[in-house]
Amino acid sequence: MACNSSRRVLLASPDLLGLRQDSTTRAAVPRCFSTRRCPMKLTICAPLLRSMLLLASLGWLGTEPAGAVRTSGNWQVVLAAGDDAEPVFDNATHEMNRRLAAAGIPPGNIHRLSASAAELAIGAEPATAEALLRRIADLPARPGDQCLIFLTSHGERGSGLWLARSNRALTPDELARALSRGCAAVPTVVIVSACYSGSFATGKMASSNRIVLTAARQDRPSFGCQPHRTYNFFDECLLGVLPQAPTWHSVSDGADRCVRRMEHALGLQPSEPQAYFGGTVVALKVGF
Repeated sequence: MACNSSRRVLLASPDLLGLRQDSTTRAAVPRCFSTRRCPMKLTICAPLLRSMLLLASLGWLGTEPAGAVRTSGNWQVVLAAGDDAEPVFDNATHEMNRRLAAAGIPPGNIHRLSASAAELAIGAEPATAEALLRRIADLPARPGDQCLIFLTSHGERGSGLWLARSNRALTPDELARALSRGCAAVPTVVIVSACYSGSFATGKMASSNRIVLTAARQDRPSFGCQPHRTYNFFDECLLGVLPQAPTWHSVSDGADRCVRRMEHALGLQPSEPQAYFGGTVVALKVGF
């Protein structure tokens, strides 16, 4: 089900491109690990040692890319599953919530919204347009903090992200207005996982303090919303690359490669995930 790439990565300032890791270098990092164990006693076996040295040389093991942006405060987080027609959306916000909590982010900083009555019964807030926009606008971000907004649902071409409880789509301009309040002055990462979500990476959403990652071009569907799946394609790839990625640029590149592989294997039209990086956050570290 819908929910070679000429993927567009927008940068607020082209002269900042020098801060990016080379994409061909990242492509060389192994994308899966063998289950074969090597014998280890008091010394590290040769295959593992070679892997560790390779990861360290590429900036994926205990080192940071040049120019990496670090912050000292907490994450202020909103996670929203906009539709309950399939479980993939709530599955993704549950997993993101679990990882953030495991990283030590205070529970009071993480707000999860859902369209599902079952999720509301266990503490989620209703994912209506009004509630979602208010929650984002009211995030109490202080200097040194960062905001993370993760929205996953179906999408409507030319409109935005579908919110089943409001029976309408959330538009990019509405989201931009909400972000311009509580998160106006801090590094902000916005992830919009939906068909036709590329419209969230342009226009008023393109602010110097924001990173925006979307699952598809504004005129392309994304895939993987079948009821039997745990996550849709983009969310599966995003969650898969996050643990190893030092910066949000590497998250974007890794998720894009993963989505392209999955779509190519099934002969699907490429969804072409989009990305925008504001000039002050072009090398922002993942941080959790």
